[in-house]
Amino acid sequence: MTDRLPDTPVAQVEPANPLLATWETPFGVPPFARIKPEHFEPAFQAALAEHEAEIDRIATNPDEADFDNTVAALERSGRRLTRVAAVFYNLTGAHTNKDLEAIDRAISPMLAGHRNAVYQNAALFRRLEAVAATAKGVKSAEEAQVLDRYRKAFVRAGAGLEPAAKARLGAIAKRLALIGTEFAQNVLADESAYSLVLESEEDLAGLPDFLRDAAAQAASERGHEGRHVITLSRSSVEPFLMFSARRDLREKAFKAWIARGEAGETDNRGLIAEMAALRAERAQLLGFPTFADFRLDDSMAKTPSAARALLDSVWKPALRRAEAERAALEARMAADGVNGPLKPWDWRYYAEQVRKAEFDLDESETKPYFQLDAIIDAAFHVAHKLFGLNFAERRDLSLYHRDVRAFDVKNAAGEVVGLFLGDYFSRASKRSGAWMSSFRTQEKFDGDVKPIIVNVMNFAKAREGEPTLLSFDDARTLFHEFGHALHGLLSDVDYPTIAGTSVARDFVEFPSQLFEHWLEQPEILKRFALNYRTGEPMPDALIARILASRTFGQGFATVEYAASALVDLDFHSVASADTLDVAAFEKASLARIGMPDAIVMRHRPAHFTHVFAGDGYSSAYYSYLWSEVLDADGFGAFEEAGDIFDPATARRLKQFVYSAGYRQAPDAAYRAFRGRDPDPTALLRKRGLAEV
Repeated sequence: MTDRLPDTPVAQVEPANPLLATWETPFGVPPFARIKPEHFEPAFQAALAEHEAEIDRIATNPDEADFDNTVAALERSGRRLTRVAAVFYNLTGAHTNKDLEAIDRAISPMLAGHRNAVYQNAALFRRLEAVAATAKGVKSAEEAQVLDRYRKAFVRAGAGLEPAAKARLGAIAKRLALIGTEFAQNVLADESAYSLVLESEEDLAGLPDFLRDAAAQAASERGHEGRHVITLSRSSVEPFLMFSARRDLREKAFKAWIARGEAGETDNRGLIAEMAALRAERAQLLGFPTFADFRLDDSMAKTPSAARALLDSVWKPALRRAEAERAALEARMAADGVNGPLKPWDWRYYAEQVRKAEFDLDESETKPYFQLDAIIDAAFHVAHKLFGLNFAERRDLSLYHRDVRAFDVKNAAGEVVGLFLGDYFSRASKRSGAWMSSFRTQEKFDGDVKPIIVNVMNFAKAREGEPTLLSFDDARTLFHEFGHALHGLLSDVDYPTIAGTSVARDFVEFPSQLFEHWLEQPEILKRFALNYRTGEPMPDALIARILASRTFGQGFATVEYAASALVDLDFHSVASADTLDVAAFEKASLARIGMPDAIVMRHRPAHFTHVFAGDGYSSAYYSYLWSEVLDADGFGAFEEAGDIFDPATARRLKQFVYSAGYRQAPDAAYRAFRGRDPDPTALLRKRGLAEV
């Protein structure tokens, strides 16, 4: 399969630029070995010029506006730009370098300005409005939905405003794009630069073998051969905080972890203040009192008050549970002879000890059963049982890093579904976290285009010849991101604007969070949780202890998450942020909600890339909890059927959720799958907070 390009010629461009050529590669995969940083700027320039010409032809078309010559034409336009941007932004997230970062700073405002120019094009907007008024050429409900999504995007970009307001919105968009890029690069710089070098056996006190091995591998990669290094990757620092008996080193690592983006040249707080002010101004130009009102207007929640109400519904029960957890941890501290109050760098360490005491369970016992390769196989198995998918690894592709793996994905009939890429290990060139992205999205209206989907993780890589072992939380993260991948792979719509994960932000986490449920099913654990030393399956008694401990620590987990979501809403619910002091605002916001001293937000503002490295989750970090209402209730459909792979339920799930994109409103999609609206009490039951 080759990558399809539009017929429009590219003028005055060096034909040797691989980003602009036809890709005669297996499955149309980008020819990474041929792509160099210097190819991107000329490719972007050519693709932008081409798209501008395409937009001009659509906007000035003398024929009466109809779906095909306006809406479908918009869908056909900009293919080369989309392709170049997909390659570029996947690389800047997963395998960047100084050259790419410089290009990113130069190109991001240019792309933002281009998008603004397209979506503020008055002639183009008039054509869309004409199609909406006459429905000329609209032949299906899907086409009506695509038209509606375009109209909303144009309105939300300011297409109906006066020229001065449009110009200001354009300037705001460019500036936001630049400082969002700077924000992300500052966080990556802090994460890449930090190493806690463990020099002696005393420094390693309490660390289990798997963590020692991962720290030795990290040390080798950073030029500290023969020693051990803890990095600021979550998969490195969190286990260290959980197991290290050295309270002084836990404090040192924790303080570095929560201070990312707060010092010297990489201090992000000034960028946050400017971003909040610009976002507030943008919202008011568009007729909304705050950015949160603007952002949530096109979501399931609809209003900040609805999002806040959901967060408030779990906040008080979570605080009560966290207080009980804190008391238990301090009692354990006292038994160890440690005086004084519990500190944030103590919480994970003593929580692991209490968990072991209460459930006869600790991570060093469970981790040998969670081999990365086996958990990947488990995710593939669940996808096969639910949706008939089959995965076959292929080794003939030249990808962007030697650690990236590729899998052909086919359905039960042997038909190609897409290509799945897995990029699992942390490295200095990769930003932290875990995510799903695409190099190509699915579409059918102009040919059957199959998706290329990638999952990116940050697991600590084991030493050569040793299996990479995951925590149960790591395994859950893999299942979560693979749920997103399935949302992209199973997409079965005509138009790319509504394909795959292009759905409401507070619905997009539903397919991923729902998929997590299968990991903890005994049937899956017995088959795939195999001890890497003996090959023996996880004992029933250990499975029972894991499942019994599912809600252990949910006070802490809910508080650290919900605090981040509430502070996110607070930052974006101000009418003016011109004099915003980010540190003081964070402190006041946490004081208002009664944040415990011993817990720190999961994401403090200066490294909150979900919210400030672009608009992805700005005002919308609550959406994980909103989607959790759906997933907690949605898995009940399988439980009620008496079969976690019930075929009829799985068919509905695929038809109305995983393959449907944004074919219909998310609340309607959920009802079509479940047969009713979600039960909100399912969330509290899932987190073990219902009886608190």
